[in-house]
Amino acid sequence: MKLAELGFDDWFEAHAAERLHAGQTMARVTAVDRGAYMIRGKEGQCSAELVGRLRFAIDSTADLPCVGDWVCVQYHNSGENAVICDVLPRRTFLRRKQAGSSIDFQMIAADVDTPFIVQSCHYDFNLRRLDRYLVMARDGKTTPIIILSKIDLVTPEERAVLIERIRQSGVTAELLPLSSATGEGVDTFQELLVPGRTYCLLGSSGVGKTTLINHIMGHDTFETKPVSVTGEGTHATTRRQLIALDQGALLVDTPGMRELGILGAGNGIEASFSDIHDLSEQCRFADCTHTSEPGCAVLMSAEAGDLSEARFKSYHKLKRESEFNEMSYVDRRKKDKAFGKFIKTFKKNTKE
Repeated sequence: MKLAELGFDDWFEAHAAERLHAGQTMARVTAVDRGAYMIRGKEGQCSAELVGRLRFAIDSTADLPCVGDWVCVQYHNSGENAVICDVLPRRTFLRRKQAGSSIDFQMIAADVDTPFIVQSCHYDFNLRRLDRYLVMARDGKTTPIIILSKIDLVTPEERAVLIERIRQSGVTAELLPLSSATGEGVDTFQELLVPGRTYCLLGSSGVGKTTLINHIMGHDTFETKPVSVTGEGTHATTRRQLIALDQGALLVDTPGMRELGILGAGNGIEASFSDIHDLSEQCRFADCTHTSEPGCAVLMSAEAGDLSEARFKSYHKLKRESEFNEMSYVDRRKKDKAFGKFIKTFKKNTKE
């Protein structure tokens, strides 16, 4: 398979020229499972492991290769396995705060051209969760498209109401209603997939991501599970993987995310809440926090009812969460560096 068919273009070629060494070639990470990697390049697909210096030189687990990354590799055993020697810079990324109390980034995928945010018309529909996905996508320098799935479970009138709720909340992203059960909208979805470009399906468990992939592939390649007794979808995908579709596009399938914490996503929040950002330029004070300042155009818009209360609250909640987690992250990194310096000094003194 040619590297261009895997998404390798001039941007990556320029960065590869700075990092590739003799005996190495480029490959793309197609799956990660408990520290084991699958890569795909001109030599085909094989397993790979990290070279030792790369494993121990990173500052954060987010710096480790993730699905979609381009890596410099050296093949062994006639191409049956390989060693990952370096990782190219990421042009785009999808990441979230690690689940739980840990304050660090968790990479979802790298070098995705377009993420599809999948929300079901049924139990999954949640505007505030949609805000989080949109922030994550735009923070990673991508332009998302919303898929409203399982439209066969609601009437056309109910579907129109859901779409209107999305638009009234201030979301302007492209939106595509579809049903994998009836096929409605699937052809339109396939027309969006360009050969050599990388796409990603994001959404909660059971919204129909894997079913959609099976539908466009024409066969049940990946396992799906029936809906639960409550009518909700159930979890099927267990790991992220990059799939090469027959028509030439590349698609990342991801497990459903129960938590979608926001960390250091200020740019993504501004891009997702562009209506609030535009209003803020009319505020009396340049450093307006839109909480109690006189002459705040955002507050005046909210009080007049032009800006919905739910969207205004969502903006403030995500902004506070992102800033709090970012402060905690920076503080932890400072402590980690200080501890590392202490250990180096201690080892040096004990040798003397």
